[in-house]
Amino acid sequence: MMIKNDGIRNLAIIAHVDHGKTSLIDALLKQARVFRENEQVAERVMDSNDLERERGITILSKNTAIFYNGVKINIIDTPGHSDFSGEVERVLNMADGVLLLVDAFEGVMSQTRYVLRKALEHKLKPIVVINKIDRPDARIDEVNDEILELFMELGADDEQLDFPVIYTSAKIGIAKKSMDDNTKDLKALLDTILEEIPSPEGEPDKPLQMVVTTLEANEYVGKLAIGRIHRGKIKAGEVVALISEHETKKAKIGKVYTYDGLNRVEVEEASMGEIVALTGLGDVSIGDTIADVENAEALPGIRVDEPTLSVTFGVNTSPFAGREGQFVTSRHIRDRLFKEAQTNVALRVEETDSADVFKVSGRGELHLSILIETMRREGYEMQIGKPEVVYKIIDGKKFEPIESLTVEVPQEFMGTVMELLGRRKAEMIDMAEVAGYMRINFLIPARGLIGFRSELLTSTKGNGIMHHVFHSYEPYKGDIAGRNRGSLVAFEEGLTTGYGIFNLQDRGIMFIEPNQKVYEGMIVGENSREMDIDINPCKQKHVTNMRSSASDEAIRLVPPKVMSLEQALEYINDDELVEVTPSSIRLRKAVLDRVTRGRAAKNARK
Repeated sequence: MMIKNDGIRNLAIIAHVDHGKTSLIDALLKQARVFRENEQVAERVMDSNDLERERGITILSKNTAIFYNGVKINIIDTPGHSDFSGEVERVLNMADGVLLLVDAFEGVMSQTRYVLRKALEHKLKPIVVINKIDRPDARIDEVNDEILELFMELGADDEQLDFPVIYTSAKIGIAKKSMDDNTKDLKALLDTILEEIPSPEGEPDKPLQMVVTTLEANEYVGKLAIGRIHRGKIKAGEVVALISEHETKKAKIGKVYTYDGLNRVEVEEASMGEIVALTGLGDVSIGDTIADVENAEALPGIRVDEPTLSVTFGVNTSPFAGREGQFVTSRHIRDRLFKEAQTNVALRVEETDSADVFKVSGRGELHLSILIETMRREGYEMQIGKPEVVYKIIDGKKFEPIESLTVEVPQEFMGTVMELLGRRKAEMIDMAEVAGYMRINFLIPARGLIGFRSELLTSTKGNGIMHHVFHSYEPYKGDIAGRNRGSLVAFEEGLTTGYGIFNLQDRGIMFIEPNQKVYEGMIVGENSREMDIDINPCKQKHVTNMRSSASDEAIRLVPPKVMSLEQALEYINDDELVEVTPSSIRLRKAVLDRVTRGRAAKNARK
């Protein structure tokens, strides 16, 4: 018999990046008195990861809970960037409803479409929250219409189309059912959650069933398996069946935790509908079912969209290898990558023919670069290959991933951007003017986006905004021209000099500054022409009997171009690598020796 657990609501907050999910959770936690009176609380308290705080985006989904009118509301904060949509997909399995947050100015964006489609597929009850209503440029009526059109376009049923709309300012901490209301808190939103989000429904007296949706490592209790109890009850110390894709084995639950505010609270028992964290299960994976030993019935696993981009991770083979990192061997890199694949469900790690190289596939450049950045901060050294898209062969034909791209630019740059995207095989779908900016939607091959972000910022003088999300696989669209500038490559190891760099500045854009160590085969600049050139930035000014080394006038150096990790990955060609260490990001040729490299280039031209 199906029974409702009226004391609980399970709710996921979904939105496009930077529409205010984490800020709204901050406001809910504060108004639910999770923090003590006068306690100093950092903003974006749910973004606990250093990279999340630096970049201002949510990368990992997280759980919290508040109590309102005697009801426990479990809240799941999800990432807004499309590269982390694997996180969004799996946590929706724990929810009965969603808050769809939409910016009152930006309106419906590419990721809004993606996350709503996933929520509707899971048959979740939506509450639409139009956030940032205090913005002077808010377009509340137009955004309302855009949201309704999106629901209809995604095939929402009659019940889903009958969604309530709440107007909020997470920054101020207010919510309204109508723009005319005069409110001072989030009561209207909390009341709507209790009224509209269904209570979890199931069979509390039947044998246990629960799917593991998230794994967390804890230095005190080991691996934590997090999920929602689908059926029955779970007790601390209980022996359960752990059902994976390949086997069923017994495991003993250590401790059972539920959520209260930002804390996990240890409990002896939890029932159907509750979100719990379990210890003691050992080798458990995402998608495994935890079930009663006598009735080991598996629940459907978690299906996540396939990766669309891959890079190679290899052991650092540069002359500077081992100088800056703590973990430098292939065993260290292999163990770390396979450990990541256990908790990062949208990631695939494969061994290659070389024992020192691993192929890692993910959902986009940001998804992969966050992993690389995390590893370098942990002390790893490695070299990364050029990103490549993941193709599919269907009935003998080559299919490639296509992305839905939204670009917003001032009108005067529209022609330039259209021309750039035309070269990258993009197909325009529609355009609209939004507050002086042109918003243009395209379908573009995923490989056409590699390196486009920096090109967009340069061509629009920093005014261009872009967002993209996976659309579908389509037949191969033909070749896309790569980088049309060669590299300036150092031909000896040494310390760069101001004199050496000054004499090379006319050749192109430099990536280095004086007194920097370089090695043979290291890329130190971009040539202004198509071919690669070997240069010597370590050249000294010779002293003669007519002059001293300091007798000339002061030289003037152009500041070097400093690349972030993402820019470096976008920049490199097929025969180049990015050397990543805890303190440096260097570009290099795959073959360091210039004679060998020149011979290979000569043979390739024949």
